[in-house]
This record gives sequence, structure tokens and C-alpha cells, in this order.
Amino acid sequence: MELYLKVRQACAAGMSQRQAAKEFNISRDTVAKMMTFSVPPGYRRTAEVRRPKLEPFIPIIDAWLEADRHMPRKQRHTAKR
Repeated sequence: MELYLKVRQACAAGMSQRQAAKEFNISRDTVAKMMTFSVPPGYRRTAEVRRPKLEPFIPIIDAWLEADRHMPRKQRHTAKR
């Protein structure tokens, strides 16, 4: 986070992105991303997660979990079960 701020301040003060990349020993692409976003965006998933083996059972599992909401606490499904 400190590096992010330093790079943004250096570029705002007139340093080119190429110079900032050399100065802070990071790639030019990273500097360009730092200049694009005011705060680090974090990880962004490009595609939705596919679970080919689990997908046929998701409706069944959801039905169990919905039924568990009305069951006593000790009779509900757990992570292991």
C-alpha cells in the first residue's frame, strides 16, 4: 500500500511512468495499473467458477440446506456431513 501511494505521488509530481518503474523496481504495466485505480482493486476473477462434478448436485444440496433451517440445531447438516 505504501508503494502504491509513493508511485502515484511520484507520477503526479511529474515523473514519467517509465521512470517510476525504474525507480521503484516494478514493471511498467504495474505502474500503469497503479495510475488507473486510486486504490488497489484486489483480485478480479475474469470468468465464473465452473464445477462440472458438483453442478448436478447443487440443487439437492441447496434443498438440504433450506430444509435444515427449519430443523433443530443438532440435526442440521455440517461441513463434514
